[in-house]
Amino acid sequence: MAPSAPSLVRLLAGWLPAQRWFGGKDGPIDDLSIGTATELRTGDPALHHLILDVRQSGTVDRYQVLLGVRRELPDPLRHVGIGRLTGEQGIEGHVYDAVHDPELTRPLLAHMANASTIGPLQFRRAPGVGIRTELDGVPGTAEQSNTSLIFGDTHILKLFRRLSPGVNPDLEVNLALSRRGSAHVPAAHGWIELEPGTDGAADEPTTLALLSEYLPSGTDGWQLALTSVRDWLAQPPPPAGPGGRTFTAGDAGTAGGDFAAEAERLGAATAAVHRDLAAAFGVTQATEARVRETVYAMNEQLDQVSAAVPEIRPHAHALREAFDEVAAGARALPVQRVHGDYHLGQVLRTDTGWVLLDFEGEPARTPTERRAPAHPLRDVAGMLRSFEYAARFLIARDGDLPPGTADALELRARAWAERNRKAFCDGYAAAGGPDPAAHAALVRAFEFDKAVYEVRYEARNRPAWLPVPLRSLAHLAR
Repeated sequence: MAPSAPSLVRLLAGWLPAQRWFGGKDGPIDDLSIGTATELRTGDPALHHLILDVRQSGTVDRYQVLLGVRRELPDPLRHVGIGRLTGEQGIEGHVYDAVHDPELTRPLLAHMANASTIGPLQFRRAPGVGIRTELDGVPGTAEQSNTSLIFGDTHILKLFRRLSPGVNPDLEVNLALSRRGSAHVPAAHGWIELEPGTDGAADEPTTLALLSEYLPSGTDGWQLALTSVRDWLAQPPPPAGPGGRTFTAGDAGTAGGDFAAEAERLGAATAAVHRDLAAAFGVTQATEARVRETVYAMNEQLDQVSAAVPEIRPHAHALREAFDEVAAGARALPVQRVHGDYHLGQVLRTDTGWVLLDFEGEPARTPTERRAPAHPLRDVAGMLRSFEYAARFLIARDGDLPPGTADALELRARAWAERNRKAFCDGYAAAGGPDPAAHAALVRAFEFDKAVYEVRYEARNRPAWLPVPLRSLAHLAR
């Protein structure tokens, strides 16, 4: 029997805004209702799958919750408690976020292995893949807009918390690349979807979760880059050159933990994945008119962000000049499926090389925009922005940095970013990707467009990070 809906709605409305993955923190919840409720396990503990319809400022977003019910909540689960139901409809017990309960996450693997259908939920197993069903799921510790459950050293399950209609691009791309045997993506093992038409959903299945190969030896690219930056910032300043210069990109290569060789290898891996994406989804031509439409959208986004974030306005003229340069020289360009939200946090360094993750696209984009073909140098520009972020993140955070003036630290950050940007582009071009140096105006426009997106995102979600994109814009938009 399902928990009492009215009481549960009140509990969820109080709990939801505090979750990292809830996207509506900037406003109150006007209404919350339970769109679907599916019991996946009976007894004590019980497991219920919920899809919540959350109304805010006239729009409705859908969120996925795995709800556990126990008559007594053990100490290890008290920190994920949502509240207590007091006997309504025969239910007596505590409700809590079940992703933290291994006893309740384990059945998800069994349902995928058996390709079960339970109510509107359809569990799928990738062809030719075995799924180990005896493993317990443990939530990952990374800060994410979704929830990842790690099952031993074999599987990782990404639960898409905020749902988009239809097939999630991450599932679509990973299945396609897995079929091609791509060496730079984890293999897809299974997925969970909501049957078409459920509770007003799309006419195609809505992706709820993706089960992939887990790579226990993988190290997050962002953390590797930050380690390199920290080592470089801690180095004593090199002697001033004849012209009085203090730091150059070459100087950054003298620091312990130099990242340039890894950046070059990452560029080569990116080019390989772009080739696989082109083979899997095809390549088309964007006309001159379509290129100009893309530039128009860049300027439109800049207008919106300038109105909301005054700090970007001093850079607006230089940004528009970069956009307009592409429009003035517009010509047909090849476009294809790309990653769409490419940065150092989306890659892992494993024992065998770099692996790309999370092909969902930018969170603020519509599903149609996330799937739209783009020039592959858009991904290159995203990674170049990420090197700028890594170079300045520790300075913006004002953490355990060596003594020095802000100007001196900025010069060091600039040198690190320039060295690794060049290495990445060299590796990408050498591995067969379009040479960024030969498309400098296009890369610059893509990079500035991404920076505008970053300014908007940080202003809305992480105001303390806003100085990071603004500092790099002050340098790049000169």
